[in-house]
Amino acid sequence: MKAIAWTQYGSPDVLHLQEVAKPAPKDNEVLVKIHATTVTAGDCEMRGLKFPLFLSIPMRVYVGIRKPTRITIPGLELAGEIESVGKNVTRFRQGDQVFGTAGLRFGAYAEYKCLPENGVLAIKPANMTYEEAATVPVGGLEALHFLRKGNIQRGQKVLINGAGGGIGTFAVQLAKCLGAEVSAVDSKEKLDMLRSIGADRVIDYAREDFTESGEIYDVIFDVVGKSSFSGSIRSLQQNGRYLLANPGLSQMVRGRWTSMRSSKKVIFGTASYKTEDLIFLKKLIEAGRIKSIIDRRYPLEQTAEAHRYVETGQKKGSVVIYFHE
Repeated sequence: MKAIAWTQYGSPDVLHLQEVAKPAPKDNEVLVKIHATTVTAGDCEMRGLKFPLFLSIPMRVYVGIRKPTRITIPGLELAGEIESVGKNVTRFRQGDQVFGTAGLRFGAYAEYKCLPENGVLAIKPANMTYEEAATVPVGGLEALHFLRKGNIQRGQKVLINGAGGGIGTFAVQLAKCLGAEVSAVDSKEKLDMLRSIGADRVIDYAREDFTESGEIYDVIFDVVGKSSFSGSIRSLQQNGRYLLANPGLSQMVRGRWTSMRSSKKVIFGTASYKTEDLIFLKKLIEAGRIKSIIDRRYPLEQTAEAHRYVETGQKKGSVVIYFHE
């Protein structure tokens, strides 16, 4: 089968199309014929190991000290069709159309992937293509995890910084589902798209610093970790919540201190991916409440080009890699 092999840490040039052995499912696994996967900002960070030191060291230990050895095929999100199942599998059957995440196993940049039946995998939404469904597991589950931590109530004011990417576009829609008044911050090229998915107010970060406007919010969700910490805390209501999906070490330390010393809470940490949450998102999708935003699509052999584009920071929503067209 064809797969994108990851041979070194570094630029997109370390990604190469190769022929590798097709896997066979174990007794508790399903074999998915992948129709679509994605390239996220996190995939690019992983490829170059562009993490803070406290994260990069354990990731090197897990993936490979000098180069990827334990994980050689990257890719997290996927959508496809189950080709075969192990003898103990009961949740799925051959022919099921599914979407999910490979998790720390990675390996979604390949024509086939074996996944445990109890993994984060579900029948894909009936009203989505494979490409649309592939964008949901990481972006949707990350957004859902943090917004739940925000304990958003109807009528509250929520600001999402970095709203135009894969996580942010789902966060805008989910916050609207919760009845919030949503302000979305990103580059000017993404503002019309953000209005189209329900943002009540859009802010071009190059022209306006939301922390200097005097506006006060119940919840600030910083997807990209680039907002001013002190400014964001100042822009929160008493008992407000500052959600950090990509915090640096200093933000984490200051966040702990702020949470202990005031009514304002700073929340960060690794999102937990659960199958029941994926099914929850599927129901919202099938009800027409949320949708995927796809900017560009690339064939598998152009995965390196897709990585280059994502690294420009210009993508609106998600970038998809397709197979078997």
